Amino acid sequence: MSEVVAYLLLGSNIGDRAAHLQQARRTLAATAGTVVAASAFYETAAWGVEDQPAFLNQVLAVCTALDAPALLAACLATEQQAGRERMQRWAARTLDVDILLYGDAIIDTPTLSVPHPALPGRRFALTPLAEVAPQLVHPQLGQTVSELLATCPDPLAVQRWVAH
Repeated sequence: MSEVVAYLLLGSNIGDRAAHLQQARRTLAATAGTVVAASAFYETAAWGVEDQPAFLNQVLAVCTALDAPALLAACLATEQQAGRERMQRWAARTLDVDILLYGDAIIDTPTLSVPHPALPGRRFALTPLAEVAPQLVHPQLGQTVSELLATCPDPLAVQRWVAH
């Protein structure tokens, strides 16, 4: 199989959030492919279940030879290595790794939907994605990431994070 560029969203809101994202980047670089671009860290209030700590998010562009199901397995293994426990949807977590886009593929299976179906409505995903790939076109909607961000209905503020 030839290589494809996949865009992954990392998120953490438990413990040393920045360290979780940094370790995830190292793990994914070792297991999923070459990280060809990485956004800054962005902080946003929790989405879904709001009574929890703020998230740090980062987007990685990964050049991978893995097919989409194998990349998903690598993402899930990276979450597990970081101590992710799945007890409640949208609960606080040490690490979340989502596949936002996998080349221009459109995938809809019981275990994987790509492009990520919620991407157009999530500012915390679009903001870091727009930093690394503003002109990337959503394969279903035909709009660039910048255009999606400009019309995103999500009211949550997303701020570039600076370590204290």
